[in-house]
Amino acid sequence: MAQRLLIERAASGMQDLFMSEWRSFGPLSDGGGWLVDEVLFRLLVDFEIHKAQRLRYSVSIVCFAVEPASAGNGEASPPAPSLADSVTRFLRGTDAVASWAQGWLSLLLVDAETTHLPSILERLTARLETVAWSAGGSCYPRTATRAEDMLRQAVDLMGKAKAEGGNRLYVAS
Repeated sequence: MAQRLLIERAASGMQDLFMSEWRSFGPLSDGGGWLVDEVLFRLLVDFEIHKAQRLRYSVSIVCFAVEPASAGNGEASPPAPSLADSVTRFLRGTDAVASWAQGWLSLLLVDAETTHLPSILERLTARLETVAWSAGGSCYPRTATRAEDMLRQAVDLMGKAKAEGGNRLYVAS
């Protein structure tokens, strides 16, 4: 009996811990996207691809490196997490943003095709007042069929855009 009570208390505590962590994820506003970590981002991309296969819609990833505009007084630019917070405000509630340890962001854009990516990025960079940015994009089912392949394509193309001077988006074909 005592063991059962101990197990029930432990399970209850784990559930409370899980729910408190779960509540920390979510849109910052009614119209904003989700801010998630790298692990959840990968899971969401994989999940969306499975749904997109069944329901026949597109899913895009954009990997995005940004150098925010300085305040003009020599202060350092905002750290990546505050940039990620800003980005979520300009996305739909179905989209997600992850801030990676390498200093760039990934955007999961549900029901967005490769042809939509330039206009989405143009609106985003204009609102963020960026000095320099580089981006790479990929899309299910047009350029890749697996989440890892999409992410690899987007990261590689972001690196290519940065190496060629930035302020450009390359999309896998």
